[in-house]
Amino acid sequence: MAMKLSTLFLSQGLIGLNSKPSNGRLPLSSSYRFFPASCKMRQRNLSSPHKRQQLKKASHEPLTNGDFDPDSDSASTASVPILNQESMSKDEVPNSITTKHDDAKDLSDILLLNQARVRALEDLEKILAEKESLQGEINTLEIRLAETDARIKVATQEKIHVELLGDQLQQLRKELAPKDSGESQNNQLNEQVSLPHESGMTNLTMELDSLRSENLSLKNDIEKLKQELCHVKSTDERVIVLEDERAYLESALKDLESKLSVSQEDVSKLSTLKVEYKNLVEKVENLQVLLDKATKQADQAITVLQQNQELRKKVDKLEESLEEANVYKLSSEKMQQYNDLMQQKIKLMEDRLQRSDEEIHSYVQLYQESVQEFQDTLNSLKEESKKRALDEPVDDMPWEFWSRLLLMIDGWLLEKKISTNDAKLLREMVWKRDGRICNAYMACKEKNEREALATFLRLTSSPTSPGLHVIHIAAEMAPVAKVGGLGDVVTGLSKSLQKRGHLVEIVLPKYDCMQYDQIRNLRVLDTVVESYFDGQLYKDKVWVGTVEGLPVYFIEPLHPDKFFWRGQFYGEHDDFKRFSFFSRAALELLLQAGKKPDIIHCHDWQTAFVAPLYWDLYAPKGLNSARICFTCHNFEYQGIAPASELASCGLDVDQLNRPDRMQDNSAHDRVNPIKGAVVFSNIVTTVSPTYAQEVRTAEGGRGLHSTLNFHSKKFAGILNGIDTDAWNPATDDFLKVQYSANDLQGKAENKAALRRMLRLSSADVGKPLVGSITRLVPQKGVHLIRHAIYRTLELGGQFVLLGSSPVPHIQREFEGIASQFQNHDDIRLILKYDESLSHSIYSASDMFIIPSIFEPCGLTQMIAMRYGSVPIARKTGGLHDSVFDVDDDTVPLRFRNGFTFLTPDEQGVNNALERAFNYYRNNPESWQQLVQSVMNLDFSWDSSASQYEELYSKAVARAKAAGHP
Repeated sequence: MAMKLSTLFLSQGLIGLNSKPSNGRLPLSSSYRFFPASCKMRQRNLSSPHKRQQLKKASHEPLTNGDFDPDSDSASTASVPILNQESMSKDEVPNSITTKHDDAKDLSDILLLNQARVRALEDLEKILAEKESLQGEINTLEIRLAETDARIKVATQEKIHVELLGDQLQQLRKELAPKDSGESQNNQLNEQVSLPHESGMTNLTMELDSLRSENLSLKNDIEKLKQELCHVKSTDERVIVLEDERAYLESALKDLESKLSVSQEDVSKLSTLKVEYKNLVEKVENLQVLLDKATKQADQAITVLQQNQELRKKVDKLEESLEEANVYKLSSEKMQQYNDLMQQKIKLMEDRLQRSDEEIHSYVQLYQESVQEFQDTLNSLKEESKKRALDEPVDDMPWEFWSRLLLMIDGWLLEKKISTNDAKLLREMVWKRDGRICNAYMACKEKNEREALATFLRLTSSPTSPGLHVIHIAAEMAPVAKVGGLGDVVTGLSKSLQKRGHLVEIVLPKYDCMQYDQIRNLRVLDTVVESYFDGQLYKDKVWVGTVEGLPVYFIEPLHPDKFFWRGQFYGEHDDFKRFSFFSRAALELLLQAGKKPDIIHCHDWQTAFVAPLYWDLYAPKGLNSARICFTCHNFEYQGIAPASELASCGLDVDQLNRPDRMQDNSAHDRVNPIKGAVVFSNIVTTVSPTYAQEVRTAEGGRGLHSTLNFHSKKFAGILNGIDTDAWNPATDDFLKVQYSANDLQGKAENKAALRRMLRLSSADVGKPLVGSITRLVPQKGVHLIRHAIYRTLELGGQFVLLGSSPVPHIQREFEGIASQFQNHDDIRLILKYDESLSHSIYSASDMFIIPSIFEPCGLTQMIAMRYGSVPIARKTGGLHDSVFDVDDDTVPLRFRNGFTFLTPDEQGVNNALERAFNYYRNNPESWQQLVQSVMNLDFSWDSSASQYEELYSKAVARAKAAGHP
């Protein structure tokens, strides 16, 4: 029977041990005490007093953070480290959360907050680890309790069995008692049976008592562990409190970061005020010097006057002496001589007195003039300051501020909160950088939108409109959406025109792959613009933000094809549809915003649709104030497509697919967007004068030479510029050492740093380094670049190439060359684009090679010269207009800045490279002068912008003279 009970218990126990709680944790109630079967029932004997003592000691002696061991058998809930409330009290929260300090204090407070967050997270992790350890100990004790219960049950069953045996023995005794003959045998049997029975009973009773006491001890331990578990739950509550405090610290950190940004803006304003204050102090100091000088001259005049008075006294004495001498005149000849002498002295004294009077008069007059000059200067300064406060534009606010203000006004107009006329007047005040609208904006910071609108509308009484209003519609803009030189041109030209006093805005597609971190104050307007496409109207979201201080509108089409959510800018199968849709949506935005620009400037075939759309559809609707300027940056890409696709954006295919309009010159069933823009624009430009001549030939025009020649009167080439603020070795943060034309030591240090970074040999520090940064496409002369690598090695130089190719076989070819030279001491190819590395290569290279087959403009040669790298270039396009050979006697000496070759072959490259290497090695002083000369050349946008400004102004003037709006 005992065996049956034991078997039943063990089978039930195994079933219970294989079951798992639903919440992933073992229950703490005594009604559920079975655990996973992997636990060994007899692994630990809890009846051992020594082990119980260790368990109790571990339960009542909490461990510190440093002593906590999650694997220790003696760990208990008391070892959970509870964070001291004082460690996170409000007294230790950085003072910058509640008070304002300077920028340095804010930065230190941010660091303290970050450290507090790190410590809180570390404490939280320790608490969770210790909690898991305690849960393991609880599980172990539960196992022990289950084992003890099992043993008690077995002992109970054995005791029952013994008692049954005892009953049977007593009954047997009674049956044997009447038999006298067997009495002695019964006594012996009783003794034999009773002895083992009594000894067995005694042992079972002792073991049962021991198990009960041990079970009681274990139950007490379980109760204590449950109490400690309550402490763990309270620890969880403290963890929640810590999480709340961490959230509070994060919000405080964000507030500090916002305060820091505001303080940085205030610092920028303060720096401008400091400059003005310094100028005024210098002027006052100059006036003080003049006043001190006049005062000194007056003191000298007073001294001379005092001397004159002393002389007058002496003269009086001499006159007295003369009268006495006259008394004795007749008595002595000596007296006569003395008289003559005295007369001469008197004459000398009179002459000296007269000269002294004249000097005093001149000193007094000079003093009066100085005082008058000081007063006049002071008055002029007062008038100048007053005039600046009243009339002059506010120059101390960044372009970012004016662009943001302009976008806010346009947002009000599109949201129907102000009228078109009011918006126009407010735009013109922003355009002028009028101090009144600046003051109004500052005054409205704490007001709601209705009060702000009322304040701004009070300013629309007497506006004026200087300069031109120019709107660029383009597919690229650096740095937010940049593929090639187009993005740099849009940004550089716009910034330069803005500095010249013109209102400039840009309209771009809202790509999903833009550099959004380069856009300031990006927000979506509470309005939509509907534009026609494929026979129906589609809604477009309008986003606004500022880029490089310029106001930019981003159009997001709500079209099911997700035109600009493709992960790339170009290269899609439906590019014609994508950009024709964008061109019409951009014009629709200008119409609905009530804008009246003077110039709409579109770029390349992606926005060439603007020109025919403007004249055919939008000028009749009222958007008729602008002249259209179109710039083609590369006639290699013309966007030719079947004529039928032109109908999607609403243009009349039959009217435009004609030889004198948009019909492609080589295919009558296809339309050419570039040709349409050339025909329908008022101004057509390309990016260099030489390229403008090349594209008018059959070889360079790519089929458009006849159209360009027909419209040659409105076609011009203007050389691009570069952003001299972004490309400036004196302020370039990408460089290890900044330098200038007057201090070229930094260029040598950057060369050494690049060699270390790319693991090039530094054994010969004077070895020339040739650089090349380019897209590896046939236009760039990839076969000549490959030849230049090997020829540079033969001439004893080093070569670094940075760039990649969209053409698979070219990319594979250069990957093979890169693999060949991967461990070479003098050659390194990096087949990708890296902005930081490009700056380092420009600064480190001694020469820069650009062997293009054709090059509309090219910016790398300008950037290279800006960094003191002498260009080696083929004479084509913009390279021909910007690089002039040092050995060309037909070019003035001051313009010679590089080494050129004409024929695009290996012999031409060899000749230019060899001459450059010989010049570098044989004329080090002349080379140094050449480097300084090329660094001082002006390739900024100022000259190019002035040419565009002239073309704009002439087009607007012709339109007004012809009676157009």
